[in-house]
Amino acid sequence: MLDIRYIKENTTLVKENLKRRFQEDKAHLVDKAIKNYEEWLSLKKEAEDLRALRNNLSNEINSLKKQKKDISDLVHKAKELPSKIQSIEEKQDLLKHEISKIEKQIPNMLHKSVPIGKDESKNKLGKKYGIIKKFNFKIKNHVELAESLNIADFESSAKISGKGFYFLQGKLAVLNQALIRFGIDFMLKKKYTLVEPPLMINKHVVDGVVSFEEFQNMIYKIENEDLYLIGTSEHSLIGKYVNHIIPEDSLPIKLCSFSSCFRKEIGSHGINEKGLWRTHQFNKVEQIIICKPEDSYKYFDEILKNSIEIYKKLKIPTRELSFCSGALGNLKAKQIDIEVYRPTTKRYEEVGSCSNLTEAQARLLNIRIATNNGERIFVHTLNNTAIATSRAMVAIIENYQQKDGSIKVPAVLQKYTGFKKIEKEK
Repeated sequence: MLDIRYIKENTTLVKENLKRRFQEDKAHLVDKAIKNYEEWLSLKKEAEDLRALRNNLSNEINSLKKQKKDISDLVHKAKELPSKIQSIEEKQDLLKHEISKIEKQIPNMLHKSVPIGKDESKNKLGKKYGIIKKFNFKIKNHVELAESLNIADFESSAKISGKGFYFLQGKLAVLNQALIRFGIDFMLKKKYTLVEPPLMINKHVVDGVVSFEEFQNMIYKIENEDLYLIGTSEHSLIGKYVNHIIPEDSLPIKLCSFSSCFRKEIGSHGINEKGLWRTHQFNKVEQIIICKPEDSYKYFDEILKNSIEIYKKLKIPTRELSFCSGALGNLKAKQIDIEVYRPTTKRYEEVGSCSNLTEAQARLLNIRIATNNGERIFVHTLNNTAIATSRAMVAIIENYQQKDGSIKVPAVLQKYTGFKKIEKEK
């Protein structure tokens, strides 16, 4: 994910970055990569020298032929060169493969604003938005409310699909569609282009869009196929540009999408609990930006603001949480989570992650810019959830519940639902 030339030229910075991420045990990989690269450069020069010798011998042989002089010794030398060059090239290929493996293990360079900390306990609280509602009655969680109103069926889904799935029915199914349409309309007003992406991607794209730990804990493999179910439509949207050279004047590319998403959620807490909060399948409106390197943190602020604005419109208490260095995924240079308040748990909980991956994804997928001055440089890629509807529904159900067990519909969604309240059908 970091280019070997950058690693060689900035060895101290790269090792300091490992220290900030609490991955000092990888320092030896930096040294190994540099050693392999220097050996590769030496072999490269050796191969180039042999090719030059081959050309010189060829010219000399042709000249001596015209003079009808003996060329047997020169021909013998020339015949030995291809096998020598091939042997060197094979060594180069092996070294290149080893260097590439190490590059993928060296994490992306952190942005200077990322707080230093070993694990999630050191994440830094940011701004808060909205007012936490005070209830004058005993509140219920979203599962109790949904089942009492007969708007979700978790028992049947467990029987046919296992834990981590759900049936939405009646007005809750309508609310889900309202959230999707609301999210899409919001992003369209922000001048993002709507894309309907494939729900499966191949291994090459997976390797470019997720880091190893995310791959292990997130992605479902399709048996006997070079295909994986997407964990988020970001994977398809970024993968769309694999091996592309994008004209500078075409940037930034701003896309939004709606898709179902699929996650194994290995190691996640609560996957065995009934409900909508943590599931194997869910619906999400996503936003991504592909841009020039100098613009990426400007657009980081933009996509973060978009998500906050969505929850402000839904009138759900929200806050920002900056991920610390030790909790940050290897591909990411910076991440701020958007969290909503759940009155039933009395905690803020995550509904989206705003991430800047700088050039890490672009390097793995070979997505570059054709600059106006003729250079070829890697783009920067950013992503953020606009709205994941299952978690948004949990926040709405729990924050908008009424004493009689009904649920008010946020005003901004009522034009999509056609009703103002979800209550028990008579």
